[in-house]
Amino acid sequence: MKVRIKFRKYGVMKFIGHLDVMRYFQKAVRRAGIPVVYSGGYSPHQIMSFAAPLGVGLESNGEYMDLEVQETDMTCVRMKEALQRTMVDGMEIVSVGRLPDTAGNAMASVAAATYTVRFRKGFEPDFDWKSQIEPFFHKLTIPVTKQSKKTVKEMDLKPFLYSLEVCGNAIRMTVDASSSGNIKPGLVMEAFYRENGVEKVPEHALAITREETWGRLEDGALAALEEFCIEDCIKE
Repeated sequence: MKVRIKFRKYGVMKFIGHLDVMRYFQKAVRRAGIPVVYSGGYSPHQIMSFAAPLGVGLESNGEYMDLEVQETDMTCVRMKEALQRTMVDGMEIVSVGRLPDTAGNAMASVAAATYTVRFRKGFEPDFDWKSQIEPFFHKLTIPVTKQSKKTVKEMDLKPFLYSLEVCGNAIRMTVDASSSGNIKPGLVMEAFYRENGVEKVPEHALAITREETWGRLEDGALAALEEFCIEDCIKE
């Protein structure tokens, strides 16, 4: 059967890269005694899938990992408790739930992500950013230059920016996080700064937290990835 594990990553663990997080969970699963399924071949590995790699330096309250386990009487509640006992400071298991057999893996299921962006002390913008968020979001087009490791392309950010609002002294946004969109919050903030006459976001100015990762229901509505579980999705 397949289970979906939701976890938080914060504190010093935000500086651990995605590959090291994968290795960390491989060890944690073994230590927790979870009957995980291994691939075949000469170099068997645990069958697991992470929803969306998190950038180094970002914290998250909504990370997901799918794990294939053998049929067992070990409930999702017990899996959660066993995994939590193996966690270090900066990693926390939020929920564990069983997925239907027809569910796609975590990575393929991602449609969007919600982020909170805060300004570090001494790096608040000189312009009145709170009053400018709404008109920026309601622009008909938001031209940006999106750069990856291999390509640089001009694009309109607007169709991929689902929500943008002031949340206290921070900015909350939901963006397309699918393989076809994959919009980073830093790209949105760069466009927002340029719109207000600042060519570049100062280095280290932003503290970014991923709040949730979303998939799409059959009717097209967004739902947190844990909502696709069919049983035993136990939260704190």
